[in-house]
Amino acid sequence: MADIKKVFTKEAMSPAGPYSQAVIAGPNIYVSGCIPADKEGNLVTGSIADQTKACIENIKAVLAEAGSDITHVVKVNVFLTEMANFAEMNGTYGEYFAHKPARSCVAVKQLPKGVPIEIECIAYTG
Repeated sequence: MADIKKVFTKEAMSPAGPYSQAVIAGPNIYVSGCIPADKEGNLVTGSIADQTKACIENIKAVLAEAGSDITHVVKVNVFLTEMANFAEMNGTYGEYFAHKPARSCVAVKQLPKGVPIEIECIAYTG
């Protein structure tokens, strides 16, 4: 396990369980699912656009701590509890991921803490 480095930053929500905000393995950064919460762990309410932004801002903070940035993201997984939120999420998502990494978006029955969105990604070290 010496070749896997755990990533932690106080600039993003702390893990809510026994996992890391991200791990670096070789040139890859695997960012755990980020829910819409601020760095103190307070859930962000409001529109799906606001909540999508909060998720991505957490991702940006974790990537910065890992020595990378959002332009190095190669794969994103988005989880929504309602596909009716897809268009609004997509609009905000596009503002951050102009380089168009590979992406999946799936509807799930439920997410942690009752939030409507969670986003995880894979990036490479910059």
